[in-house]
Amino acid sequence: MGKNIVILGGGVGGLVAANRLRQSLPHEHKIIIIERESLHTFAPSFLWVMTGDRKPEEITREVRQLVHDDIDVVHDEAKRIDIANCRVETASNTLSYDYLIVAAGAGLAPELIHGITEETHTFYTLKGSQKLHKALENFQGGEIAIAVSSLHYKCPGAPHEGAMLIADYFQRKGMRDKVNIHLFTPEPQPMPVAGPELGAAVRQMLESKKITFHPQHKLNLINSQTHELSFHDKEPAHYDLLIVIAPHQGPKIVREAGLSNEAGWIPVDRSTLRTKYENIYAVGDVAAISIPGRWKPDMPLMLPKAGIFAHEQAEVAARRIADEIHGRIPKAEFSGMGYCVLESGGGLAGFASGNFFAEPSPNVKLRKIGRKWHVGKVLFEQWWLSPFGARREILRFAINTGGKFLRIPASV
Repeated sequence: MGKNIVILGGGVGGLVAANRLRQSLPHEHKIIIIERESLHTFAPSFLWVMTGDRKPEEITREVRQLVHDDIDVVHDEAKRIDIANCRVETASNTLSYDYLIVAAGAGLAPELIHGITEETHTFYTLKGSQKLHKALENFQGGEIAIAVSSLHYKCPGAPHEGAMLIADYFQRKGMRDKVNIHLFTPEPQPMPVAGPELGAAVRQMLESKKITFHPQHKLNLINSQTHELSFHDKEPAHYDLLIVIAPHQGPKIVREAGLSNEAGWIPVDRSTLRTKYENIYAVGDVAAISIPGRWKPDMPLMLPKAGIFAHEQAEVAARRIADEIHGRIPKAEFSGMGYCVLESGGGLAGFASGNFFAEPSPNVKLRKIGRKWHVGKVLFEQWWLSPFGARREILRFAINTGGKFLRIPASV
């Protein structure tokens, strides 16, 4: 009998899992994606929208374009996971599942920041990046503050990339000497989830761009009238333009289903991505995986919420489900290996890669900054946004032009 595999979420993890399952299973098995939005936006390119190097329509595609034809895409809001009866209730329907993959991502909760207003900017949403681009165009000089409000947040490299791209933006405008850029974070170093070596390398990148890095600054509140940031046990800071990385939270539907921990994320086996329920997996930003090391005594490090991990985890979960359905012993495991391209401006980027499961702490190194890493990120963007059927040709082009570092699975 055919099985129903339901996937909550049409982001990176959901799309990769669906396509892998469709390629691995005969057509009597149904693959169903539940995704509220009909349009998919490529989040890594939001920073290029911020600088005016991309238009929204250039990084937006219909979800239907990005998946195999024989995948059901249900554009509806998932309301409830009925674990006991293996069902997902949406706003207009109820869908039964034999396997469930939760790829529902992480939501932003700016309302949790005291004092946030419409004048506070973000580059973590498409609309926010568009609005911030206009603000940068009109900015005449002064203090720009980028503040990480709390842990854990998506793409730990993004605040640093954002700061460097803003510095490059004003350099190109001939205004760099009129702008001071500050990056505030509660973390002890840049990207502590990637280990001390990478943190030191990223800090050097920031300093080379004359960006002031302020570690261990926990944001308490924003005074929008005086344009002042207040921190715990630190001196306040003035700003003329403020960008905040808002608190992140797990989806309400997983909290109400009893799948999440106290922080709102779904604990999974780090190798198999399986939850405490045998037929339910969680991948991507919604999943909680601890890694070796601590960024302070009472807080262990968690695997970063990043697209590369959502991609790899979705592959593993899909392969394991397909093996079970075929009657094989599942062997695919998530290794903890990952990489990140850090844009530094001027058509240059760094490439960080390594083992996030390494002991006693993640072992991630940054390769020499160069143009090829930036080109690789552009190629990946174009590959991801291409209709499903055209991806093989773009992959072949990338490999033939020396882009093997992209590590795009040829079968996706």
